[in-house]
Amino acid sequence: MTGKKYYGAQTEKARKNFPFDFRKTYKEFIYTIVEIKKAAARAHAAAGELDRKRAAAIVRACDEILKGKFDDQFVLPSFQGGMGTSNHMNANEVIAFRASELLGRDEITSHRIHPNDHVNMSHSTNDVMPSALKISAIRLTDKLDSSLDVLVAAFEKKARQFAKVQKLGRTHMQDAVPITLGDEFASYVETIKRRREGIRKAREYLFELSLGGSAVGNSINVSPKYKKLLYRELQKMMKLPLKPAKSLVSQTASVTDFLIVSQALTALCADLSKIAGDFRILSSGPKGGMGELILPELQAGSSIMPGKVNPVLPEALSQLYYLVSGNNLTIEKACEGAQLELGVMMPVITDRLIESLKLSAEMIEQFAKKCVAIAIANKPRIKEHLEKSTAYATLLNPIIGYDAAAACVKEAVATGKTLREVVLAKKLLTPKEFDKVTRR
Repeated sequence: MTGKKYYGAQTEKARKNFPFDFRKTYKEFIYTIVEIKKAAARAHAAAGELDRKRAAAIVRACDEILKGKFDDQFVLPSFQGGMGTSNHMNANEVIAFRASELLGRDEITSHRIHPNDHVNMSHSTNDVMPSALKISAIRLTDKLDSSLDVLVAAFEKKARQFAKVQKLGRTHMQDAVPITLGDEFASYVETIKRRREGIRKAREYLFELSLGGSAVGNSINVSPKYKKLLYRELQKMMKLPLKPAKSLVSQTASVTDFLIVSQALTALCADLSKIAGDFRILSSGPKGGMGELILPELQAGSSIMPGKVNPVLPEALSQLYYLVSGNNLTIEKACEGAQLELGVMMPVITDRLIESLKLSAEMIEQFAKKCVAIAIANKPRIKEHLEKSTAYATLLNPIIGYDAAAACVKEAVATGKTLREVVLAKKLLTPKEFDKVTRR
């Protein structure tokens, strides 16, 4: 805590207009705005548009903010109107106040730093806020990608470990044909990789910024020299290949690049929820359910039923999908709500996209490490289900014919015998022949 108020009148007005019991704006987003202001001050100084004393003070103030020294000065909820102007002005005011303070008492009169005239020079909320979200989203998708690496590695290891564990494959929740548990886990790997590739492709849109477009994208009050220097500073500071969009007007009017990222993330989470559902089915029991997969016992599953353990991480992973899917719909509606020259509904897009990306990265890594990596195959139960099923019938088709195989299935179901017992009793195959057909 700084013990002093560094924000000004515009932030105070916003506090009164949006006095909501809602989470504060995400810190990583605020910091990205501050980084943009730092790069802009350097670019303006290099272009001869801002005196070097003011520029240096602004840079110093930004550096202090980025170290977390002024976190308590960013006081606004992430839910607000006005394209995010309130958050933008909050940042401008805090930077300006602290930069003026850094100049010292003798310099404040002659070199006072104004939040609009100096910190916000050549900027508009309309190009800063979408650009800040794009940069934030790039970083968050990188964290997500790292989490997916952990999950893929966990599934690949289990796929190798379970490669020879033959089990009953099911379609329509009914007995189908034999498969291996390794095949199931390997299929999860490929599914996740495909969805990850979709996110990586969507991420490419984030490198094209509207920064320098000012209010409506036609670069009013923005010099070409400054714009060139700004992107050079951003690239150097952030180590990212950021560039101005081909049409800044288009990028100011439309913010659906964020929707593309959100949709790719939603597709990933839909597949992850399906996988989580598989885990819950396969681990159901332990005695009255399928019980083919044994998940780690992480915590008590009930306050009244002793010894009960629940699949809490698969449940949480499915709930992640519900949350991300809902956020995606919000983002879709907010993107569609753009009007004329401005994609105006940025605050809710910012809040929902950051929430989705952050929580996804955290949840995926937790699921990988505390569930997938230490899941165990219940081999006796798996073998029991396979032997008692009718799954071998399809493998017998080419050998004994469809009609004979169907008759054996019906008899097995009616008598409670295994398909193996029925086939051998009818002398359709020898035990050795049956094993050769069914062992894959």
